[in-house]
Amino acid sequence: MSEASPRFPFPYQPYSIQEQFMESLYSALDQGKIGIFESPTGTGKSLSLICGALSWLRDEEERKRQEAAVLLAVPGVSPHTQPSSASRDSPHSPSEPGWITDFVQKKAERDLVNKLKEEELRRKRREERLEQIRHNTGLRYAMKRKKSNEDLEAVQLLQRSQEMMTSEGGGLEDREEEELIVAEYESDDDTKKQQNSYDDEDDDLEEEHVTKIYYCSRTHSQLSQFVHEVQKSPFGKDTRLVSLASRQNLCINEEVRRLGSVQLINERCMEMHKNKHSEGKAPEDEEPRKRRGPRKAVCPFSSPPAMQTLRDQALAQVRDIEQLVTLAKQNRACPYYGGRLAIPAAQVRGERRSMLLLQGLLLTIPTAQVRGERRSMLLLQGLLLTIPTAQVRGERRRNMLLLQGLLLTIPTAQVRGERRSMLLLQGLLITIPTAQLVVLPYQTLLHESTRRASGIKLKDQIVIIDEAHNLIDTITCIHSTLVTGAQLCCAHSQLTQYMERYRSRLKAKNLMYIKQILYVLESLVQVLGGKVGQNPNTQVVTEPGTELQSINNFLFKAQIDNINLFKVQRYYEKSMISRKLSGFVEKFQGGTVQPTNKENRSTAGLERFLQSIRAGGAPEVHSPDQTGAMEDGQPGMASPMMQIEGFLFALTNANKDGRVVLHRQGSLAQSSLKFLMLNPAVHFSAVLQQCRAVIIAGGTMQPVADFKEQLLLSAGVGPERIAVFSCGHVIPPNNILPIILCSGPSGQQLEFTYQKRDTPHMMDETGRILSNLCNVVPGGVVCFFPSYEYEKRIHAHWEQTGLLARLSAKKKIFQEPKKASQVEQVLAEYSRCIQRCSPSAGPLTGALLFSVVGGKMSEGINFSDELGRCVVMVGMPYPNIKSPELQEKMAYLDKTMPRVGGVSPGKALIENLCMKAVNQSIGRAIRHRGDYASVLLLDQRYSRAGPLSKLPQWIRSSTQVQPSFGPAFASLRKVSPGGCPFAGLCRGHYPSKCVTLGVY
Repeated sequence: MSEASPRFPFPYQPYSIQEQFMESLYSALDQGKIGIFESPTGTGKSLSLICGALSWLRDEEERKRQEAAVLLAVPGVSPHTQPSSASRDSPHSPSEPGWITDFVQKKAERDLVNKLKEEELRRKRREERLEQIRHNTGLRYAMKRKKSNEDLEAVQLLQRSQEMMTSEGGGLEDREEEELIVAEYESDDDTKKQQNSYDDEDDDLEEEHVTKIYYCSRTHSQLSQFVHEVQKSPFGKDTRLVSLASRQNLCINEEVRRLGSVQLINERCMEMHKNKHSEGKAPEDEEPRKRRGPRKAVCPFSSPPAMQTLRDQALAQVRDIEQLVTLAKQNRACPYYGGRLAIPAAQVRGERRSMLLLQGLLLTIPTAQVRGERRSMLLLQGLLLTIPTAQVRGERRRNMLLLQGLLLTIPTAQVRGERRSMLLLQGLLITIPTAQLVVLPYQTLLHESTRRASGIKLKDQIVIIDEAHNLIDTITCIHSTLVTGAQLCCAHSQLTQYMERYRSRLKAKNLMYIKQILYVLESLVQVLGGKVGQNPNTQVVTEPGTELQSINNFLFKAQIDNINLFKVQRYYEKSMISRKLSGFVEKFQGGTVQPTNKENRSTAGLERFLQSIRAGGAPEVHSPDQTGAMEDGQPGMASPMMQIEGFLFALTNANKDGRVVLHRQGSLAQSSLKFLMLNPAVHFSAVLQQCRAVIIAGGTMQPVADFKEQLLLSAGVGPERIAVFSCGHVIPPNNILPIILCSGPSGQQLEFTYQKRDTPHMMDETGRILSNLCNVVPGGVVCFFPSYEYEKRIHAHWEQTGLLARLSAKKKIFQEPKKASQVEQVLAEYSRCIQRCSPSAGPLTGALLFSVVGGKMSEGINFSDELGRCVVMVGMPYPNIKSPELQEKMAYLDKTMPRVGGVSPGKALIENLCMKAVNQSIGRAIRHRGDYASVLLLDQRYSRAGPLSKLPQWIRSSTQVQPSFGPAFASLRKVSPGGCPFAGLCRGHYPSKCVTLGVY
């Protein structure tokens, strides 16, 4: 490692701006600030974040160890020399004798010392375990030794359970269908009392505090790049890192991956795991004639020994998602489940418990004391099983849990004589107590229910949100939800069939809430102008248009204001009716539910086949969301109830924080209801309040006023807690040439307003500018248009006038595709074309790429070096001011935010959205210290004080405002006192002559 600051280990000598970044970051973390950090792309922002944050974490852990050492070395002396909580809270302290007070205080201090000793012992054991895993010593031998001792007990327990299940009567299909019925729902008062008792118990359960850094970014590829930077950093060998990802990114089962849809992949994965558990219920000696139907598909990558091996190897070193997948393929083990097994079991104080997720339900299972022998009480499919705890080698005990016929052996961690076991099953993440760095996508962190399900606890932790330029929009989108008329009708039909099938087996409370949900669904369909029970594709909406309503007004309009949605929400969560209904739909995909008595089971398949023939004349629905109308036999049929559940939850927001958008068009199936979140701060405030510090970082964070006003100050963060850091670029000033061009070659003023941009004169002038640029700029030119529609219109106009042919003579033209799956192919062809072109190879000097602001190529795509020697921005990409949703957002800001500089918050929002998009697009070209490019902003409005001030500082400081085309074009060609801005860098690529000047 080269010479770097001892405070901040670095893989090379850092730039001065990187040292400033790390110093500011360290200070913000240490002081518990909310930081907004801007470091241009190409300045090593990721490494600065890693080394700065992990340096602080290293020092923080050392400080805690030193405090603990002082306390342990001097018994009876508290590091803070404050009265203990016991003596301070004692009601008799003022009148009690001094010796009693001293005794209580000394006892509290002894307890504190004992706690610190245990924490130190656990820390050492954890480090020893990780070191053993890294060296891979004795793991396989230990696994085989344990397996031989446990196999006999496992077989015996499975057979005993099978006998108990068989004695109860009913076959496999009966037991499977039993799982679809919602459990008895307690009254709201009873639930509240029970919840309070659980809360009282949980107050005594303290998770071992390990300070963690949660790093989140927008895409999985960005997370993988970050993990690669961690691997290259000085912290790569010793950091305990956990990467969280979705099934779509981790699944290695090609049969499942071919489904394509995220929802279908999730459901198919859970179905195969469920089938695996069901298969385990039948003993090997069971007669074949007793097996009903074909053998169900089971994931071949779910072998417990293979996943245990994957778990151990995943802990050995820092791995990104791709490396984890590669490792999983080598071991033929599921990386989604096996990778999460690498997360150590939680260690807590308090009552000994086992945490088990059973078909999405998290069950707390207390261990009972029975005649001196410990037993685990497990409720499985309505049957209370008492399973004795197995004795392993006379020392360690294990809880043997039977889950749907699968015997799971869960090691329990010893903490002050009390134990807790955490089990991950069916997609729920166990808590992450010992990881130092957790890498996860936006959705997992910013959505509260997802965060809670993932076991993420943010209290006193560090959160770093990278690529945060669109953070406000991301939070808004996560908490906004849309449902279509087709989904509402489908869910109503499915839930009605569910209720009719199980009416005699549902308790009165369940029936009451199911009928309430049906009433709500019917009311939502009616407010869109349709009726349930009819084909939504054939119901024509009589009053098309878009209407916005406040939450309360919408509830009155839909006539559901008398429904307590908070109770409905609680019922959804406790009963898991959406999950039950999804399983119900998977089991009965034909649309009409069949009876389950044994006489009719043999004809069920034939009847479903005949029904599919009868339904042949029905209109085909291709949308994956309209699952009720899909053909029978399609894999992974899903119920839209989960989507509707999210919409109903959104209606419980405060009336001022959101709006409901009623969009009626064409048919009922095409019409929709959308909840629009107006106040993202209400959901981000929990992160800000719980965390020790939050860092919002990005390459282009300007303008930062939106972050301060809409996210931080609105969430109750004081101005004194906000820290802003922004640095310049590492490139020399001559390597960037930004020009604001106010008019074209013919003198046509450039102002791409909605009224002027479609005129032939404006489109012709834009073409002439590009034609001149293509004559002098080598390599690639990237031209950004405000929208796909405008790019399509101007492309057609140039093709008609012949200008497109003139452009093609100098640069091969590429267009950004609308489909994300085609982006990689277009980029590869664009790159190959530029690599093949050179001044001596022919007339072509490179390629011209037409892109769209906010499209697939305006974010996350690097046009470095020859791929982007010039970036052209055509017009100012203002959002559609006529959008009802945008107008509502502007009105909301005008009511709730103060005016700044005489400008209304709504108007400022429009300009900020425009300039954020511009900054993201023009920042694609400069990617490293040796890179260079020119940037042309084609619109005179860029020269105004407002837009100009919102450009990144490193671009703004070099920006030239050129009223006419001649001086702007000459600035690319003329020789400055220091020589041509690009001459030194061009010479290496074109040694024979300078493309810009023609000669050297």
